[in-house]
Amino acid sequence: MAKIKPSKGAPYARILGVGGYRPTRVVPNEVILERIDSSDEWIRSRSGIETRHWAGPEETVAAMAIEASGKAIADAGIDAEQIGAVVVSTVSHFSQTPAVATEIADRLGTDKAAAFDISAGCAGFGYGLTLAKGMVVEGSAEHVLVIGVERLSDLTDLEDRATAFLFGDGAGAVVVGPSNEPAIGPTVWGSEGDKSETIKQTVSWDRFAVGDVSQLPLDSQGNIKFPAITQEGQAVFRWAVFEMAKVAQQALDAAGITADDLDVFIPHQANVRIIDSMVKTLKLPEHVTVARDIRTTGNTSAASIPLAMERLLATGEAKSGDTALVIGFGAGLVYAATVVTLP
Repeated sequence: MAKIKPSKGAPYARILGVGGYRPTRVVPNEVILERIDSSDEWIRSRSGIETRHWAGPEETVAAMAIEASGKAIADAGIDAEQIGAVVVSTVSHFSQTPAVATEIADRLGTDKAAAFDISAGCAGFGYGLTLAKGMVVEGSAEHVLVIGVERLSDLTDLEDRATAFLFGDGAGAVVVGPSNEPAIGPTVWGSEGDKSETIKQTVSWDRFAVGDVSQLPLDSQGNIKFPAITQEGQAVFRWAVFEMAKVAQQALDAAGITADDLDVFIPHQANVRIIDSMVKTLKLPEHVTVARDIRTTGNTSAASIPLAMERLLATGEAKSGDTALVIGFGAGLVYAATVVTLP
């Protein structure tokens, strides 16, 4: 029997650089209130959101991802030709095929990098980071570009009082490369498909394509609504508050550290009340910097963690070498948590 030569990569992997892109248009709560019966005070108290960014016609999924990626590559101090793989997490790229990652890899100037998309909702960045770590350590790529990018304004029902105010657009990217010491901890991830109905697309693409009005939701003017993201807010809130703190603690345990060892906490930017509850449950010390980027960025799903990471580093609230706990959770329901050393 022939013996397969073992793969050989780096001993460990780390995040080498981070970049972000937020669309130029800033949308305050007042714009959202034009279509729903609510108030600025209610939106802020329930979610913490004050403004969000919405993409314009030229700010496509690919365009935003390329902007964020260019910054991440520059921050990592490498050239695009050194990227061996591009992993894009998104639920808002509407072409079923080809993967938008292939376009991004080409336009960035990589040397025929492997490229593929993944769909893991708000946990997508954590899934991509885990895949990238594996590629670097296994040796199939020396540097991997991980991108979270969303145009959720395209999937927002502006007449849905439960979700109209939540979503924003943007892209965040990191470069993962070799390290001589552990800098990305073990990932605690999983799914609870029995709860998949709590966050979902209102109408599947095939039903929408048929165009049968009797089968499709209508807006206040009687027009067919484009498919949007809907959720059972209270059920999702309870799950995130009670279950995701447990997952976060498991990630700390897997990394062999305690809450006292943390410098930064970067959870998925879903809701400030969820974030605050997790901080309390995890008993994070006051010295731990907590990302609350949702206030001005909204919920950008797969892009939220790298965008929040980029902002903390850019503002000096976090610094290179800090130990950070990151956790994403959302549609599926899926989740992923790990401890990383910030670039």
